Amino acid sequence: MSGAKPGGHTLGWAVVGCGLVARDYVIPALQGARNARLVALCDPDAEALMRIQADDVVRHTALDAALADRSVEAVYIATPNHLHAAMTEACAAAGKHVLCEKPMAITAQDGLRMLSACRRAGVHYATAFDQRHHAAHRKLRTLVKEGVLGTITQARIHYACWLPADWAPNNWRIDPEQAGGGAMIDLAPHGLDLLEVVLGDEWQSLVAMTQRRVHDYAVDDGAVLMGQFRGGALGVLQVAYNCPDAYPRRTLELIGTRARALAYKTMGQTPGGTLSLTDATTGEETWLPLSPDEDQSPFRNQVEAFSECVLEGRPQPFAPERDVRLVGLLSVALHAGKAFPPCH
Repeated sequence: MSGAKPGGHTLGWAVVGCGLVARDYVIPALQGARNARLVALCDPDAEALMRIQADDVVRHTALDAALADRSVEAVYIATPNHLHAAMTEACAAAGKHVLCEKPMAITAQDGLRMLSACRRAGVHYATAFDQRHHAAHRKLRTLVKEGVLGTITQARIHYACWLPADWAPNNWRIDPEQAGGGAMIDLAPHGLDLLEVVLGDEWQSLVAMTQRRVHDYAVDDGAVLMGQFRGGALGVLQVAYNCPDAYPRRTLELIGTRARALAYKTMGQTPGGTLSLTDATTGEETWLPLSPDEDQSPFRNQVEAFSECVLEGRPQPFAPERDVRLVGLLSVALHAGKAFPPCH
């Protein structure tokens, strides 16, 4: 990719919402990006702001103040889900480009509000699907496009973790009002997006079953989603908050007529993991190497890709209308599969 050259313009970013994802992944990505610079942080919790390790950065407790800062050109929204729509509208009205954490919104209607606001203002919008920017997933997309796997018949993802009620002091991810759901709405968007990107196809249908099996909170702690792509492949996603972290719980598998691809420990916020191909004729498994230069933080890849489009005046590579479509599919599946049994 081409990008900002030494001494050239870099995109000035503010991060709004300074929780775990922002602190551990987004902010370091912006600090290391070649074409972006972190200029501001915003969070209503002044103590949380001060805990962030970032020099020469202005800290705001009010969004209006951050948006009034002329050095802020783009905003990464990392707040609870129910705030995404209104914050995106405010950012767009202030002329700021928006990269918003997934899910873009709790409802498709809110997603449409966000896109309308960005279109009116003439600013870029993208949803922060960092996992499509993992080096292994980029390579897998190329392999599929080149026909290395043959005809894809099935795609499977297991993406899970252990998230008890006391995981964080203010664990908004298990609050139905702030999150809009539990494990399904939090974890499934990654897989829904990633499989469309890797396969170069669209989900045609989606159904789900949810559970509240282990954790005694008001949202689901596990779900299985099943669907079919327009090209005919079947997809299965298994997501959970009730899977112990010591288990193998981050896998992506594509079954093709020529080869089977298995990405292990690539789902998630960090680089690394492995990617292998198993030959359909011989059964031989081959591991594909990822170079150190290629395998950098998917968050850094993401902010660099977004910044590059803004700086070069090019559209983002994936139309945001597809994000609204995915929110709609997920919302329908969530409500149809919401009859989960109570925790024992």
